[in-house]
Amino acid sequence: MNKLYKLLVVLFIVLLGSNSSFAQSSKYKCMLQMNSYQGEAAYVVISLIDAKGTYEKTLAVLGPDKQWYNTLKEWYKFQTKSKEKLSAITSASIGGGDRAIKTISIDDSKLNKGYKLRFETAVEEQKYHTKDIEIPLTTQAITERAAGTGYLRFVKLSKVQ
Repeated sequence: MNKLYKLLVVLFIVLLGSNSSFAQSSKYKCMLQMNSYQGEAAYVVISLIDAKGTYEKTLAVLGPDKQWYNTLKEWYKFQTKSKEKLSAITSASIGGGDRAIKTISIDDSKLNKGYKLRFETAVEEQKYHTKDIEIPLTTQAITERAAGTGYLRFVKLSKVQ
């Protein structure tokens, strides 16, 4: 009985200390509206950027063919080092003038801590936009409409209840 008690206490302490296991996240519907442009469909990556401006996590990839990931140059450097599994977060690329909706999950502990969502875009044989849109991860800014500077006309997020 004494060994079982000690084991339970150790297990409780380990679980209590690993707060990342209990981190809560919220789901957001992310609507992307593209500008009208001529050419191939755009590849878009949605990344979580930390307060220092470095990539922390890939939240979504709109573009199914891995051979074109290197056109998203800054994200691709991160991706090749981190070797994140992307299969669950990839979908079709998005053409000029089109609209796409993607659901992303964001850890609630990242809100109001200097983090950003970065929308990076690339189109074959056209300009690459490292920061087509960056949205501060604040309770106010996350649900405001954000205008793009490249292929994205705007992005609008809404929390899924």
